Amino acid sequence: MIATSTIGRRTFLAGGAGAVVAGGLLEFRTEARAQDATSLPDYAKWKDADALIVHSDKTIETKRGEVGTSIITPEEKLYIRNNVNAPPAAIVANPENWQVEFKGVREPKTLTVAELKTMGLATVATVLQCSGNGRKYFQDRLTGDQKISGTPWTVGAAGCVLWSGVPLRAVVDTLGGAGDGAKFVTGTGGEEIPAGLDPKDLVVERSVPISNLDNVILAWEMNGKPISLAHGGPLRMIVPGYSGINNVKYVKTVALTEVETDAKIQRSSYRMHAVGEKGAPDQPSIWEQPVKSWITAPLEGAESGRIQIAGVAFGGMNAVAGVDVSTDGGQTWQKGEFIGPDLGRFAWKVFVLPVELAPGTYSLVSRATDSEGNVQPEEPELNGGGYSHNGWRAPAVEINIV
Repeated sequence: MIATSTIGRRTFLAGGAGAVVAGGLLEFRTEARAQDATSLPDYAKWKDADALIVHSDKTIETKRGEVGTSIITPEEKLYIRNNVNAPPAAIVANPENWQVEFKGVREPKTLTVAELKTMGLATVATVLQCSGNGRKYFQDRLTGDQKISGTPWTVGAAGCVLWSGVPLRAVVDTLGGAGDGAKFVTGTGGEEIPAGLDPKDLVVERSVPISNLDNVILAWEMNGKPISLAHGGPLRMIVPGYSGINNVKYVKTVALTEVETDAKIQRSSYRMHAVGEKGAPDQPSIWEQPVKSWITAPLEGAESGRIQIAGVAFGGMNAVAGVDVSTDGGQTWQKGEFIGPDLGRFAWKVFVLPVELAPGTYSLVSRATDSEGNVQPEEPELNGGGYSHNGWRAPAVEINIV
């Protein structure tokens, strides 16, 4: 649960009290189109091109070695995942005026961001991760005519960021509480839908269980600055521990509903199904993130002697409790040490392991465990969307020591 505060008493949720997850954005079902790193789209020209891999104008990945060891991912290096075109840039010029309609409460109402800022404030650190992060590792396992379409992300469709905004619970309480029969929190994004197309086929509208009500925040700030258009400003719905698609950008409607939305992005997209099958409402939805970790350094060979292995680990819905590191591809393991401040349950932690390596070839891998005892698997089960990859073997780093 996220602790709330009045506007005069800002709450920083850190340590075990943390909250709020991450997001990425919507999954393309088309093949990614690789571009040069310098070919950033206009809405993201301000980003650090040298730190990014541009797959398409809507899919931009952070290079593996660019996350650093300071926990928080700088906005200029953070990945981007979009499904449809963003609204006009003018919406972030006057963010206080952005309006959000609240439904499914006792006193339905439309509120501006300025009004939301009078209702409460919280700051939370979360892992923002695209649902398809690691898809390339699934694609590499396919045989014959099997196919998983979509951007071939490795580990770079993820970052750890700080969000500030109003807890949704505070807004709901101000509006008289939840209506009868509410079972889901449904957020609707403000992306523009091309004329002549069925809005339900393209609208970014996601429903998550109402059990998340105490954790969701409506954020207007990321890493201490107003959220940019590229990352969902002026207002984004952040859902703790949940995959990026559920963190709705440009949120314009928040409804407490009895059933899940019938928008295609919920009804049949982002469902866990077998390779070759189509998505359907009776399949598990891509909601909670699983426990995960990967190596971020070293990524190249080095001279023999003392080597510092580093990486990131997180627990998804649970806090990450520990991480094991191997230099021989998982045959033997050593305990990694977490460094830096604990930013809470939904943030990742940086880990290190100093080792002495003689000349030779090494396969570096990491394996995280969360607070509930869930262990990162060697290889997750294949699925037709290439979602939620959290295996430890595929992201191995091969280095030569001389």
